[in-house]
Amino acid sequence: MDLKDQLKNLFPDHIESEPEEILKSEHELYVQASPMICKYEKRKGKPITIIEGYEGKDEDFKILAKEIKTKLSVGGSFKEGCIIIQGDYRDKIMTILKDKGFKVKRVGG
Repeated sequence: MDLKDQLKNLFPDHIESEPEEILKSEHELYVQASPMICKYEKRKGKPITIIEGYEGKDEDFKILAKEIKTKLSVGGSFKEGCIIIQGDYRDKIMTILKDKGFKVKRVGG
């Protein structure tokens, strides 16, 4: 007795339906005219990289933060309209953003 037969025994009134097709579309990020700022700071003695100046939706900026964190395999967060990445990754972050079509400005050092 397979799983479908067991479910039919448990729920005899249930009518099977065909699965719906879910279309996944690529999410387009808003590319702005003014450059984003990529700066380096030390907080509590530890280096961090801060990216700020995105003019689009916060949801898009959160998606961008997640993508940067996964590509660099580092920790980080999204707070108050800024992406905070643990460590000094300004050069790598700037190349990732430039490949996506963003203008990036390096601040500090």
